[in-house]
Amino acid sequence: MAKLVLSLRNGDFLTRQRAVLWAGGLIFGYMLAILFLALTAHGLNDYSGRPLGTDFSNVYAAGVATDAGDATAPFDAKSQLAMQQRLFGPTTQFYGWYYPPVFLFVAMALAKLPYLLALILWQGVSLCLYLGAMALLLRKELRARFFSSRLCLLVALGFPAVYINLIHGQNGFLTAALFGSALALLDERPLIAGVLFGLSCYKPQFAVVAPLVMAATGRWRAFGAAACTVLLLLAAATATFGWEVWPAFAQAMRFIRATILEQGNMEFYKVQSLFAAIRLWGGPAVLAYGAQILFALTVTAALLQIWRGNGAIGDKKSALCLAALLVTPYCLDYDLMLLSPVIALSAAQGKARGFGDYEILSLVVLWAAPAVTRGLAHYAFLPVGFGAMLFSFLLIWRRCALVAPARHDGFRVKIAAE
Repeated sequence: MAKLVLSLRNGDFLTRQRAVLWAGGLIFGYMLAILFLALTAHGLNDYSGRPLGTDFSNVYAAGVATDAGDATAPFDAKSQLAMQQRLFGPTTQFYGWYYPPVFLFVAMALAKLPYLLALILWQGVSLCLYLGAMALLLRKELRARFFSSRLCLLVALGFPAVYINLIHGQNGFLTAALFGSALALLDERPLIAGVLFGLSCYKPQFAVVAPLVMAATGRWRAFGAAACTVLLLLAAATATFGWEVWPAFAQAMRFIRATILEQGNMEFYKVQSLFAAIRLWGGPAVLAYGAQILFALTVTAALLQIWRGNGAIGDKKSALCLAALLVTPYCLDYDLMLLSPVIALSAAQGKARGFGDYEILSLVVLWAAPAVTRGLAHYAFLPVGFGAMLFSFLLIWRRCALVAPARHDGFRVKIAAE
């Protein structure tokens, strides 16, 4: 038992051979599963009658309705269901449209293509953007051969959240690509980084902490670029789809809050948040709301402390991604793609300075969590995804808190090199 605890503490259980074996094995399993779905499909539906790409059906249906001239239809549950059943058959279940009007531009563009081609294009392009963002984050390490490019590609593709996004036709690749690229360029190309953060407003629940960090650390060029990008997107959506899309969007948000967060119609084991954990354990909605608000404020305060301190920049960027996921009550397992920049940055930093106690364990748990979090929450009532994120955030906060503060010498501040 003592040897096991020691191994978990120092991380020597993770070898290159095991990383290759697990990542390669999972990729092979993903390919077989996707091949099975393709071979057992009938028309646009899989073997069980669900649309191929399941959640992508809501994007495509919203795009078809918008292209036909009714941009408010996707926000109405009855209209959205009717369109999905028209496209995929009368027994198709409801896949809700939960995005702000700016994402209708993407949906409308994809809806101009046949469904299967649109699905393949969406997944293929966004997957390449994700891989490109990870390479951009690690460009210095890859250029210096500090990391093996093949191993990085293998681990990035083997990440279980990749498969979850592929089978659900979800947008986690795009979210990870926007955050990863923005963080990689934040200090070198602040205007581009700001634009990328602004584009992430299509997932507003994750776009809260980044502007707070930019403002708190005086990155005003990035902040301004992000704000301008959001305003331009809002103006473009209003000009294209009309003012009426905003009341429709507000009504849809009320529907989501009532049916998903409060009544749990999506089932709480799928949601990776403190709110969902309390509801999963039988707590009332008012308790879950209160706990989530206090928790979000605490995490935000800790994040700002990390960014205003003298910790390593990789830790700061990792903490931002984790905080983006932790502060929202609505975070599903496919959204855990946003953990990929955390894993990449933390691995690079640990490789350079040495890993502390339990750091390798935290990375392994983050990497594996998307594969098991639904099942463990459903059958054992264990919110593993939320716990893994909180554990990693606390490790980063502790590591940054132990860094000596800057010494003031007259008007100069001496800060230890990161």
